[in-house]
Amino acid sequence: MIKHSTFKGIDSIILENDQVRCTILPAYGGKMTSLFDKQTGYEWLYQSKGVQLEIPPYGADYAAFDSSGFDEIFPGIDQGPHPNELKMIPDHGEVWALPWDIKERTYGLDLEVKSPVFPYRLLKQIHLKPDGIELNYEALNESDEDFPFIWTAHSLLNMNQATSIALPMDLCEVMTVEHGSKHLGEWGTIHPYPLTTSKSTNQPIDLSRFVPLETDSMEKFYFTDRLKEGWCKVVQEDISRTLTYRYPPEKVPYLGIWKTEGGYRGEYNFALEPCTGVYDDVYVANKIDKVSKIPAKGSYTWTFTMEIGGL
Repeated sequence: MIKHSTFKGIDSIILENDQVRCTILPAYGGKMTSLFDKQTGYEWLYQSKGVQLEIPPYGADYAAFDSSGFDEIFPGIDQGPHPNELKMIPDHGEVWALPWDIKERTYGLDLEVKSPVFPYRLLKQIHLKPDGIELNYEALNESDEDFPFIWTAHSLLNMNQATSIALPMDLCEVMTVEHGSKHLGEWGTIHPYPLTTSKSTNQPIDLSRFVPLETDSMEKFYFTDRLKEGWCKVVQEDISRTLTYRYPPEKVPYLGIWKTEGGYRGEYNFALEPCTGVYDDVYVANKIDKVSKIPAKGSYTWTFTMEIGGL
């Protein structure tokens, strides 16, 4: 079922079945602002406290706007030059701050956005499934040279002391990409995963779990190995539910994790971020050959699913 409504003052489209209710804001970067589990009454996506939302202009500072829900990040994460022609990519990419064209389909929604600066279009199909959402992506390159890019699922999730992260067993080493983070240290510091030692307290910490709200705790890290398996999972023990992400590892070969336990705007949330390149900067990722590319006059396709299940 597809319904039209408003969410915090912005026109929304709701996809809903017996188990899942998903809310999309086409004018706000195609943001998925809610993924609600109707069986348990649980909202998986982090919600900001503001009553109203403001649609950002192109090139906006991401930190100055709403950070709830699931924003599409493309063609990069950090602000900086693109490897082709060195045009500047805005903070958190372009498409989170662009309106998307939308068409309703029997399976859900088709969305499309075209860059005003770079030679690409990004298409997204949203399929409502009995147990969640399936997203099918196609990035089209309209230029005569390969187009390096980073896409990531910047989906901020609710969490508490009953939340944990489940991953393939071979993912056992991470590198921090925050500058001077409380527990993991300076950019580039390597740690074992999930168990390591805090750089500030010298106490053991489990990176697959979460500490209580603190004023200065914020971490972002990437796994150092390319993915062999295309899944990661949130386990919510207090409601006996899981949220599983699935994606093709040959197309989405890296995984980052973002955690703020009070260190960013006082927020308490996290994100599992499957991505097509590291470490946030497309220019650097291209230099170290850890980036994906849309072929000249071609396309790059991938899928991303969010499945809700029980323990």
